[in-house]
Amino acid sequence: MKLGILAKEIMTKRIVTIDCEKTVQEAAKEMVKYRVGSIIVLKDGKPIGIITETDLNKRVVALAKDPTKLKVKEIMSSPIVFVKPNDDVGEIVEKMQKHKIRRFPVLKKGKIVGIVTHTDIARTCPLQMDLLTTRLKIREFQPMIEETSTSGICEVCGNYSEDLRFENDQWVCERCRESSYI
Repeated sequence: MKLGILAKEIMTKRIVTIDCEKTVQEAAKEMVKYRVGSIIVLKDGKPIGIITETDLNKRVVALAKDPTKLKVKEIMSSPIVFVKPNDDVGEIVEKMQKHKIRRFPVLKKGKIVGIVTHTDIARTCPLQMDLLTTRLKIREFQPMIEETSTSGICEVCGNYSEDLRFENDQWVCERCRESSYI
């Protein structure tokens, strides 16, 4: 679903980075210093991963690991999942749902130019954020499908159809099923 708002219009341009050889403690200190929920991990100046507050909790605190001895490259999420400056926010929300993550670095020609978070989207499009939250909750439950087709709005193209079918975890119209959308 396209909203006509681009990543470059809502992204945060202040990016906090750290070299992959630094310690987890150094990363945490940088995150606190700049009041951010994530830090981009670099190797030779190129983004190779991301560390979030969740990574710190699950991979360090919960396992009682020593953050002064642990390198950021050992706990980072990698490969880095990113968006481009001209990506539509609606498509970014769909990507958030698909990957179950709340922030994407924005890359242009392999360089980080910003970061888009669920907070940026909520600030720009609160209705879209409500929709994202609702759809994430709905996807937690496996739907019981009794009908082979139904009518409604196609989750790929957004058009009304009398012949929606549930394929690849979404309701898809005949046109989208026949094309390469899914």
